[in-house]
Amino acid sequence: MIVRIFQVVTRPGKEDAFGRFFHDTAIPLMKRTKGLVHVIPGAPLADTPREFCFVMVWEDIDALKAFVGDDISSPHIDPMEAELVESRSIKHYHFVESEILL
Repeated sequence: MIVRIFQVVTRPGKEDAFGRFFHDTAIPLMKRTKGLVHVIPGAPLADTPREFCFVMVWEDIDALKAFVGDDISSPHIDPMEAELVESRSIKHYHFVESEILL
């Protein structure tokens, strides 16, 4: 399995608009995406009000490529998101089976 961490920094003043897009469009889209095993959406904390993220676990690299294309370092951008975002970062990792301590 592949872990994909996708982080977004909104343009100044676009936090609320991106928040609506995040909750109303992006989260529902990701939850119904084929090949995605698990998705954890992250909304901003008070000291980082412009930062949002998704931590995703994909079945395998082929499932991820089916969603984003062959260049997995390229973000999958919804046209509604483009004008709201200042920057994006993407990281990938192999999933490691372990017990989660809570």
